[in-house]
Amino acid sequence: MDQQALIQRQQWFVNQRFGMFIHFNSATFQFAESDIIDWEYDHENGDEPRRFPFDPKDWNPEQLDCSQWAKAAKSAGMSFAALTAKHHEGFSLWPTEHTEHCVRNAASRRDVVKEYLDAFRAEGIEAGLYFSMLDLHHQIGRRKCTPEDKQFIKNQLEELLTNYGELPFLIIDGWNAHWGGPSYENLSFEEIDAWVKSLQPQCLLMNISCETNLNHTDVVFYENAAGQEVEDGFVGPGASCNVLTKTWFWRTTDTARELKTVDWALDMVQDCNRQNVTFLLNGAPNRQGLLDANVLERFREIGQRYRKPEDLTVIPEGWLTRG
Repeated sequence: MDQQALIQRQQWFVNQRFGMFIHFNSATFQFAESDIIDWEYDHENGDEPRRFPFDPKDWNPEQLDCSQWAKAAKSAGMSFAALTAKHHEGFSLWPTEHTEHCVRNAASRRDVVKEYLDAFRAEGIEAGLYFSMLDLHHQIGRRKCTPEDKQFIKNQLEELLTNYGELPFLIIDGWNAHWGGPSYENLSFEEIDAWVKSLQPQCLLMNISCETNLNHTDVVFYENAAGQEVEDGFVGPGASCNVLTKTWFWRTTDTARELKTVDWALDMVQDCNRQNVTFLLNGAPNRQGLLDANVLERFREIGQRYRKPEDLTVIPEGWLTRG
């Protein structure tokens, strides 16, 4: 993708303005009642033994309903969404041919990636995917990323980018970050970007990298829930994300939790949009595969008051470019 084509795709993404982040994976079942927050940070970063290996047979969202998620996103006024097709633990929500650690061997063998994409597309919502490069189950991280590991990553990305239709964007995470994942030296961004663009030339590759430039991403991505703030003077292109609850993945206490307010959510969206940053609000399905009633209600309340701003039609001075 040349520079002008990339800018056009970035502009398209910025004009999406408000979307849904869907954290739903092995952590939904592993950590709902645990002291672990979302993933085993200390295994990757403190050399501690794994405490929570995940058995695919424990994956059993018996009432999975991706159309419920999509209708909730639409009720909130969201234009796009991203699902954690694979998170840091390494469990794949599609029946990948490249590992047994996937829904193919689960109690519920449904292809969550396909059902999610079908449901959101049916509601007219742009649907992309999140994919973790860090993979604890397959031991791909800061201590190991062999040529075979790199090929495994490419093989899985190829499945996602060739078997499910057009993906407008792909969010990668757990790569060259201060908290873990394969290093740039072991797996360069350029190599993955070239691979993605060879399969889908228009697919934006967004990296949750903790970097505030475009050297290793198509869009600067701020993990706001981890304290990353958009800098003064930033004019795009950017994305930011946060949670209504306390954690990215569902906890048993979330069902009765007092969620963050509508005012908070609208302020986040508006503050981001003013700087040409889209905002992703997390919705974490429970173990049944459904959004809790309090989340559905909060999304509906947000949608009653949210008004999407006018499209950005002229690229402002100071818009970041790569290199």
